[in-house]
Amino acid sequence: MPRVLTDERRDLVEAIADFCRRECGTKEQRDKLTAHGEEPHNQKLYEKMAELGWLGIAVPDEYGGAGRGMADLCLFLEETSYGLAPISGFGTTIIAAAAYAEFGTEEQKRVVLDGVVKGRVEAISMSEPGAGSDVGALTCRARRVDGGYLVDGQKTWCSNAHFADHVLLIARTSQEESKHQGLTQFMVPTDADGLAIKGIDTMGGREVNDLYFTDCFVPDSAVVGVPGQAWTQLMAGLNLERMILAALMLGIARRAFDDTLAYVRQREQFGRPIGSFQALKHRVADMATELECARLLLDDTAAAIDAEPGRVFAREASMAKLKCTELAKHVTLEGMQMMGGYGYATEYGMEALLRAAVVSTVYGGTSEIQRDIIGKTYGL
Repeated sequence: MPRVLTDERRDLVEAIADFCRRECGTKEQRDKLTAHGEEPHNQKLYEKMAELGWLGIAVPDEYGGAGRGMADLCLFLEETSYGLAPISGFGTTIIAAAAYAEFGTEEQKRVVLDGVVKGRVEAISMSEPGAGSDVGALTCRARRVDGGYLVDGQKTWCSNAHFADHVLLIARTSQEESKHQGLTQFMVPTDADGLAIKGIDTMGGREVNDLYFTDCFVPDSAVVGVPGQAWTQLMAGLNLERMILAALMLGIARRAFDDTLAYVRQREQFGRPIGSFQALKHRVADMATELECARLLLDDTAAAIDAEPGRVFAREASMAKLKCTELAKHVTLEGMQMMGGYGYATEYGMEALLRAAVVSTVYGGTSEIQRDIIGKTYGL
């Protein structure tokens, strides 16, 4: 089904697709840009996108951005993901930037948002060894001292902190009756005294980190928003995080589908292309149909968010995240099965798509958490 886009959006998509073909369209190019897949973010390529004005697509125009909405942001994310552009830092950057734009001081906005437009990276840190899906259980503590706070504790699974300028830290500043109260957001430079960043080896290469805070001083000016109200502030950003992940994984799913389709069309067994066998033909048809459903869900949700930017679309954003991430996992697994042994070979890339897809059903709220949220919106 053709996607109906305005001329401006069509031009944007075509420009991104052309850029990705030229800059990272071959495996040889991507290997060089990512140290053979170990580094999923290439800063030089990222800064080229900044020069084209793309990284500021969702940044307010008063800070040098384009000031566009969710629909345009999702198109950018989907197309760069489809094009396999190694810019993993963008997702966390735009999530953090939105928090500063909504709750930050003018100085914080100038530092962060101007940096985003110029190609700087930001990180956000919520998870801890004992607090993942249950964010309210976090124990990393920021205790009040003269002129600011001293932070102590461990954070984990913090994406991109090792090359970010700042970490948007969520820490406990007081113990309240509700575990969701007494949390505060802080803007912490990654080179701050008392902060140690240690990488965690994963199937996806160097992307996530443990953060260790030991008497790390952050001044009062580092508080983002209202002290003790971080939970409410985080809830305001749920649309964005879930839509970002949905758009990225729709791009991965589309790429896996197209790569699978190309393979089953040209691979011959028993005297004909394997895609002509009903067993595979029907699986391709099912995947194509599901991709269209996911795209329509994402597009409609993005349009609704743009129409009512102050509203939290908890059900719809969770549905988009759930559908697109689970579909990406399904399509990449199907692609690997249809490609047989070649699906496991790094030469063909399906195994890398699978690794990217599988973890997407975990981070940003697991699929189980998304289903729980959706169920609650129906009064269950």
